[in-house]
Amino acid sequence: MKLQFFLIIIGLLTSCNGLKKENKEPESINYRDTPKKKLSIIIQPFDGMPESTVTKVVQKFKEIYSGEVIINNSIALPKKAINQSRTRYRADSLIRFLGDFVKDGQLVIGLTNKDISTTKGKYPDWGVMGLGFCPGKSCIASTFRIKGKNRDEKFFKVAIHELGHTQGLAQTKTKHCLDKVCLMRDAEGKDHFDELRYFCSKCKPILIKAGWDLK
Repeated sequence: MKLQFFLIIIGLLTSCNGLKKENKEPESINYRDTPKKKLSIIIQPFDGMPESTVTKVVQKFKEIYSGEVIINNSIALPKKAINQSRTRYRADSLIRFLGDFVKDGQLVIGLTNKDISTTKGKYPDWGVMGLGFCPGKSCIASTFRIKGKNRDEKFFKVAIHELGHTQGLAQTKTKHCLDKVCLMRDAEGKDHFDELRYFCSKCKPILIKAGWDLK
């Protein structure tokens, strides 16, 4: 009887060890490389932004992005985001404001025609076309400093560039891509918009892995 009981115990232990081995994940699978859930992009216009410009920007987004693009109704710019001289809106304050409305699985970009600024080195109120936390979930783009022809297309490129920054692009010292045709290229204070074509072979896979449904 004791011998039979002993054999049963050994059998149970052997079965448990077998289950552990069967449930072990294959070492060849790297779950860090598994794409995340597809992201939704929220377009948030601020008051004063022409509806025609918003429409064209959305159309451009849909040309390269198959995922959900949500267009919100226009809202007022928050008064707390105005700088001390009351001449510009602080881009970082607008980003924080927008971030309060974002849920998991979403990115939001604010669109405005007002002048926006941020702190850059020794300049406490540097005018910019756009800004995005890198990484983050919110960003802002402005038409105020965009000049010349094809302003709507240029504005779209500013917007998609800032959205790229929210995903941590690009991994260089300046947080910009070195590829001259990539949408993540640094403007360097000049108008290079006509040269920008797409996300390059280094930037695009990072976005897809982050959940961007790019065409």
